Amino acid sequence: MMHYILSAGIRGAIPFIIMSTLSGIMKLQHVDDYSVNSTFITGLIITAVAATSVIYDVKSWSLTKQSVVHFLIMPVTIYPCLVFSGWFPTKSILDLVKIFGFFLIVGIILWTISYILFGKILK
Repeated sequence: MMHYILSAGIRGAIPFIIMSTLSGIMKLQHVDDYSVNSTFITGLIITAVAATSVIYDVKSWSLTKQSVVHFLIMPVTIYPCLVFSGWFPTKSILDLVKIFGFFLIVGIILWTISYILFGKILK
């Protein structure tokens, strides 16, 4: 178990450091705040996805269990990034529902592509 936690930390730290550094450089170069914040938020999203990818390394878990655990983590990490990113309007509850719908649709598409690519083609 400790191996997975360490692996998740490393997988998450690498994109976090790269994207945080890039946003810092952009800030120092007086790039507009929206672009700096978007770069940082993108880094947080990449960090969460990269760190949680270790779930798929747990050989004793079925793909169903891996997918469910991954899905339970994503709304806690990715959805708030989307809500606070400034990329979508957030003036009403309906806006938040739309963001969640977008999150679900993109997640399903990416999971399906990954399943086909890594589970069937590159297996």
